[in-house]
Amino acid sequence: QVQLVESGGGLVQAGGSLRLSCAASGRTFSNYEMGWFRQAPGKEREFVAAIRWSGGTTRYANSVQGRFTISRDNAKNTVYLQMNSLKPEDTAVYYCAAGPLVVTYERANYWGQGTQVTVSS
Repeated sequence: QVQLVESGGGLVQAGGSLRLSCAASGRTFSNYEMGWFRQAPGKEREFVAAIRWSGGTTRYANSVQGRFTISRDNAKNTVYLQMNSLKPEDTAVYYCAAGPLVVTYERANYWGQGTQVTVSS
């Protein structure tokens, strides 16, 4: 049974930092891309960042480029999202996802349950 379990969300003031974790289990993800998406109230789920499990190539949404960093720990089967210089508009439920080769909302095979991030002004 494949599981993606997120943790690390919470309440932080604007300008602060949080680190999200996504622990993956149940299969090997060597040909997968792992990603983070977010969904704010009343808005569609949007792409945030992604990393290739093999090779570590990363990509980011323009809105978080330079502030967020995605990384992985192969030994722990865990993907991280380091979020710095947080803004109120970053407030959302953050989801971990996995998809073959490239992870998009449409192509993701697996999703986590989500973790709430709230940034106060």
